[in-house]
Amino acid sequence: MVGYPLDRLYEEVAFLTYYLHWDYTAVLNLEHAERDRWCSEVSRINQKLSGGEEKKNFFEA
Repeated sequence: MVGYPLDRLYEEVAFLTYYLHWDYTAVLNLEHAERDRWCSEVSRINQKLSGGEEKKNFFEA
């Protein structure tokens, strides 16, 4: 059985807790798909604000 990569989980949790100020437990309890979606949405907003829409976001690499 292959689990979700631990490094990726840490990245997502750090990203969302930093940008959204959600607590660790709330972020960790999100389903993977929902956490990934929130990461993409926050990243997209950051790109728009910084004028870099043509670049891939951190979580689309």
